[in-house]
Amino acid sequence: MESTGIPGLLLDAAPDAIIVSRSDGTITMANRRAHDMFGWSAERLVGRSVDDLVPEEARVRHPRHRLAYLSGAHQPLRRMPLRGLRRDGSVFPVEISLSAVAAPDGETYVTAVLRDDTVQREAARTRSLLASIVQSSHDAIVTTDLDGRVLSWNPGAEALYGHSAADMIGRHVDEIVPDDRRSDEEQVRLLVRLGGRVDRYRSVRLTAEGATIAVSALVSPLLDERGLIIGTTSICRDISDRERAEARVQAILDAAPDAVLGVTEGGDVVLVNAEAERLFGHPRYDLLHMPVKLLLPDGLPAVSAVLRTGGDSTPLDTERSAEEPDQRWATRRAARRGGVEIPVDIACSALHTDSGVVIVAVVRDVSDRLAAEEERRRLREEADRQRLEARMQQAQRLESLGQLAGGIAHDFNNLLAVILNYASFIVEDAAGTPPAVDAEQIARAARRGSDLTHQLLAFARREVIRPRPLNLNTVVTEVHQMLERSLGEHIALTVRTTAGLPSVMADPGQLEQVLVNLAVNARDAMPTGGRLTIDTALVDVDVEHAAARAGLPTGRYVRLRVSDTGAGMPKEVIDKAFEPFFTTKPSGQGTGLGLATVYGIVTQAGGTVQIYSEPGIGTTFTILLPATDVEARSETVDDTVAGLAGHGATVLVVEDESALREVTCRILRRGGYTVLAADGGDEALRLAATHSVDVLLTDVIMPNMLGKDLAEAIRSRWPGTRVLFMSGYAQPVLTTHGTLAADVHLLEKPFTSAELMRALHDELRTPP
Repeated sequence: MESTGIPGLLLDAAPDAIIVSRSDGTITMANRRAHDMFGWSAERLVGRSVDDLVPEEARVRHPRHRLAYLSGAHQPLRRMPLRGLRRDGSVFPVEISLSAVAAPDGETYVTAVLRDDTVQREAARTRSLLASIVQSSHDAIVTTDLDGRVLSWNPGAEALYGHSAADMIGRHVDEIVPDDRRSDEEQVRLLVRLGGRVDRYRSVRLTAEGATIAVSALVSPLLDERGLIIGTTSICRDISDRERAEARVQAILDAAPDAVLGVTEGGDVVLVNAEAERLFGHPRYDLLHMPVKLLLPDGLPAVSAVLRTGGDSTPLDTERSAEEPDQRWATRRAARRGGVEIPVDIACSALHTDSGVVIVAVVRDVSDRLAAEEERRRLREEADRQRLEARMQQAQRLESLGQLAGGIAHDFNNLLAVILNYASFIVEDAAGTPPAVDAEQIARAARRGSDLTHQLLAFARREVIRPRPLNLNTVVTEVHQMLERSLGEHIALTVRTTAGLPSVMADPGQLEQVLVNLAVNARDAMPTGGRLTIDTALVDVDVEHAAARAGLPTGRYVRLRVSDTGAGMPKEVIDKAFEPFFTTKPSGQGTGLGLATVYGIVTQAGGTVQIYSEPGIGTTFTILLPATDVEARSETVDDTVAGLAGHGATVLVVEDESALREVTCRILRRGGYTVLAADGGDEALRLAATHSVDVLLTDVIMPNMLGKDLAEAIRSRWPGTRVLFMSGYAQPVLTTHGTLAADVHLLEKPFTSAELMRALHDELRTPP
């Protein structure tokens, strides 16, 4: 039957399940808690056998146990463990208490009070597990009451502090705390008694031997079954070894020459070294937990990038493009105490720890390095400026010398032409006589003067050049034959040429002069004998080598190298070697224009010349001339004068120097030409208007009308007239960058009668 009425209400209010059954096990009454515990409704539970409420394996013995109980003295049974069976088939632990009563009708009824033992058993297991954990923990776990008296002391505490549990239980916990730390411990206990908790609290403890150890403590309230605070629980871990290791690491960091910062994911500084204190100007206790953005305002994006990638290491320069190389260091600003900013290099890496990611930033002060780089840059710029000024000064000196040389050459060559040709007249008319011998010496001196003038113009790059494609090997071979006869037996001459060289654009006579000048210079450096080596080769000048030869474009070059085993030159001599009139030879043995002429000729041809010399070892001159794809042509010159007569052709001679005009006219008349003479452009035009002129032979530089203007005027009126210019200095009028145009024919002063006759003969053979 169900529980009804007031008794039934009382039974349903009971916290435990109550089931009443007859002696045969039939359930006659069950309260609401019984229905909930076994999962049966009231109407279906009443009338069933209590055997249905036990697991299948217990149903065989359960009736025997019931009969044995009923046949006994019916003593109550208290809190017997049993397993119950719910309607859904699940088995659960219960505690059962039994009592029997005989009813008036003679039936014996058994009242069973059942309590679900699941929670209690789980709680018991939990308590057992916790106790096992506490007992097996290597950490010292100690509980105390509110007064600080020890309630429990696990084996970990025994091992750490050296006191047994029997010795410490009941004693005050401050006995293991140094005197200077007890006030701190009391503050911690006060906080815990108020319900607080202290996590990872660094403290110090005393061992039984009196030694101090560093511990990391976790202190929390100890609660009773009602949840009231009755004491404290502390878990302490020995961190002495860790602190010693940290001290060693800190010592290593403090010895580092760079500043080191450890930064959390939140951007707070948690690690610094001594150099960081010096670099930023803050003491360590101020730097710790300072936001890193206050120290490295430019470094935050890079630190954030490390955190986002989660990699082991990443460069700071997060704004670097994909084409740029991976750079471990990046230059940023650092803010020192007082607001002073300094340049620094920063490298970062991500360190994964138990407490999260820590960014290790190595910060290097680069103020001195950048200052040194700036000083080097300034010195380079100053050196470049000085070199540029030196080149400009040299160019200005050359320009001044060129103007001077040009002015001298014009007048001097006119005088030399007169002297040379009048001396030639004496030699021709009085051959074999003493005056003829004297005249030959005069002519020889005039030619030396002419050579000196040409050297001066060549150095100053005022010489008129007739460049054409040349094979340098051909020039070297021709000069080789001449040098073998002239250098002397005490000089061993070796020539090595490279086959298949491309051509160079140069004046053949000038290249010969370069070789002769260098060979003579080498011979004079080896008065007791030595070896002179001339070689050629093809070289490619790249950007690096071009930079070493200021102003030289990259490309293919033909190299001419002249080496000797002479006395060599010190640096101060090398620096002045190409200066005009500089010589180390005794007075009267050198003009000082030999190397200056070489320099002028080579640079005018677009090349460079360099000197390498060691005193006592020898000297090497290296010349580079631009290669050209135009093939060289062989040209022959007929040195005979026969067949050069004028045959009555009319030549209009225009020369403002009367002496030179007269000697020129005399040469032409003796050569069979009809000669008209004028001292300037106006007179020449009047003569041309009244005579048929075959060739105009005109000076280039004249007072009232330049020879070029006169030629244009005559050709415009009489187009068939041929023009031959003569000049001792024609460059500024007839040339472009020192080179004659292809249609301009020039006879250079001073000239001999044979040279004049040949030039006119060639001009008459050339189509107008």
